[in-house]
Amino acid sequence: MFRYLRFFIYIAFLFTSVQQLHAQSKKVWLYTADERYAMEDYNNALIYYKKVLNDTIKIDERVLPYEVVTTNQRLKKGELKEVPGREVPLTDYVNHQIAMSYRNIFDYEHAAEQFAISSESGYYPNDRYYLANAQMNLARYEDAIISFENFLKTPGANDSLLTTAGVLITGCHYAMNDQNVKTQVVIRMADSTFNKGTSAFGTMYFGDEEHLMFASARPGGVILDPEKQQSEYLLDVYWAEKQNDSVWGKAVNFGRPMNSAQHDASGTFNNRNTIYYNRWSDEDRSDKAIYLAREINLRFFEAYRLGPEVNVPGYRSINPFVTLDGRKLIFASDRPGGLGGMDLWEIALDSAGNTVGEAMNLGLPVNSEMDEVSPFFHEQSSTLFFSSNGHTTVGGLDIFKASYNKESYAYGTPVNMGMPINSAKDDAYLIFDRNLKKGFLSSDREPCEGGHCYDIYEVTNEPIRIFLKGTVYNAETNEVLANAQVTIKDVHGETMPIVITTGPDGTYSLELNQNSEVFVKAQKLKFFADAATVDTRPITETTTLTEDFYLNTIPPEEIEIEGIEYDFDSDKLRPISMEILDKLYDFLMLNDNLVVEINAHTDARGSDKYNQKLSERRAQSCVTYLISKGIDRDRLIPRGFGESSPNYLKDDNGDYVLDENGERIQLTEEYINSRPTEEEQEQLHQRNRRTSFKVIGEGFGADPQP
Repeated sequence: MFRYLRFFIYIAFLFTSVQQLHAQSKKVWLYTADERYAMEDYNNALIYYKKVLNDTIKIDERVLPYEVVTTNQRLKKGELKEVPGREVPLTDYVNHQIAMSYRNIFDYEHAAEQFAISSESGYYPNDRYYLANAQMNLARYEDAIISFENFLKTPGANDSLLTTAGVLITGCHYAMNDQNVKTQVVIRMADSTFNKGTSAFGTMYFGDEEHLMFASARPGGVILDPEKQQSEYLLDVYWAEKQNDSVWGKAVNFGRPMNSAQHDASGTFNNRNTIYYNRWSDEDRSDKAIYLAREINLRFFEAYRLGPEVNVPGYRSINPFVTLDGRKLIFASDRPGGLGGMDLWEIALDSAGNTVGEAMNLGLPVNSEMDEVSPFFHEQSSTLFFSSNGHTTVGGLDIFKASYNKESYAYGTPVNMGMPINSAKDDAYLIFDRNLKKGFLSSDREPCEGGHCYDIYEVTNEPIRIFLKGTVYNAETNEVLANAQVTIKDVHGETMPIVITTGPDGTYSLELNQNSEVFVKAQKLKFFADAATVDTRPITETTTLTEDFYLNTIPPEEIEIEGIEYDFDSDKLRPISMEILDKLYDFLMLNDNLVVEINAHTDARGSDKYNQKLSERRAQSCVTYLISKGIDRDRLIPRGFGESSPNYLKDDNGDYVLDENGERIQLTEEYINSRPTEEEQEQLHQRNRRTSFKVIGEGFGADPQP
């Protein structure tokens, strides 16, 4: 009997020991999982979190939870924050961590399944947001809208995520609108030159459009320890040369020392001898920095990390891009001073490629509270292309464009590029050729081994058609002018001029060439011309432009040229007079069919004969100057009137002053002498000392249609 009792005691002890051993193992697994998660090693974190749950022992232990810091910094997820004063069952904590791990490795299918579980417990209210977000990344937009709306009703939800949820609901509706699908845009996966190995992304022009550089993890890359490293899992920067319209040559590794045994990616060239790119290691994935490497004939010097003006310690700087002139570096960073998450910043570069001054945040409307990355500035159209999950997206990172006004130094509101350029997954690194016809982007839209990886895709843009239309009006009456002549000239002389005659409704229309700058002029007999310059270079999609013209009637009387001055008792033009005549030159160039008199007048003081000769010389001085500028001498008739044609009195608004009979008051010598003060008399004498022009013919050169 005693022997059996000892046996049962032994069995009980053994069972208890096994329980303790399992519990101890569970704690080790949980500690290891949390440690891996903090290191952003989410795949291995998943293994250990699952081990915690893969246990037949009832789990009733409670732990203080570690919650991912609520942040829009998508590329910086590793920070953990203890939530004080609240205990969470271990199973709920682990389910949440498994869901977050799936989210962080972009395995949206499993993330959605797991968040559906973890969001039910109520311990993690933000998991309802993450569930909706995962559904959106799976293009389950109707389900996502319902989940986002449920999240908006959730007590204790994060304020920032509540705001973002509203934006993403708008994105879901945008994605379900067929009008946002660009049916003529073609996206196809690039060939094995680019897509080889486990991942490829970040195409960028390397000197010209016939050469591309990109990042890829594939066999044959740079490694230092073959026993511990596999190049298939380490990114290097490669380049390739175009062989013909559709074929690219072999991808060439830039080699050491530019590429290292760490991750090297996101390269950009300054069109001289410098490449900027990212580098980071698996040991510390949070430390992503921009490096600079100089080369001579593709032989590189040792790369070095840019200073704190770009790489702020403790923060990430990624995706460098150098503008075409090599004078500006644009990059993404979560450094302090931004709007939230990864923002786009810019810093000046000198002629040697070194940074100058401090980095400046691009600010609103480009940056948002979330992430903006992978900038590409298209010089010809003055357009910034970039990716964001903070504007109206169809899921994950979407590609946007924002026009840049070089006069106001400001960006316009970002515009979603629509589908199929964007997908429910992450889409980034868009580049376009000069004419916006062909390009490349990187996306994880297609499944791959491991659940998530970027591939490189070729983009054939939809045809960009640009139409110009407008109406020609009488400026005084706003009536339309039929049979007006509209002339379109290429500013750079690359195409022949086009002449259009307005119809009975005064309208005209035509299609313009993309990437052009044209001068458009409207003219008609008995009217002065009107003109405008139209620049199609900033246009990145099919557009209809409107340019109306308002023509003023040619008056029968002379038109005074305000401000013409001469030296005393001389016909020599003063500098201010030349500036004013330059404006008359521009006017005569616009109205190149007119023949004009250049008239000069004096006041009544002095002899008639002397004043007549002086006025003739002054008129000739104006004509001589205009001829020197390039106006045909046959279009200019100098004429001096001396004191024979006094001016008329005008008020401060330039309107004629009338006498009691309703007649204009002429500034005769008698009238001037009747004024009470010498100051007023002198002002009126000055009004008579004037230069003017008068249209006397419209027949010079080709006549416009009547």
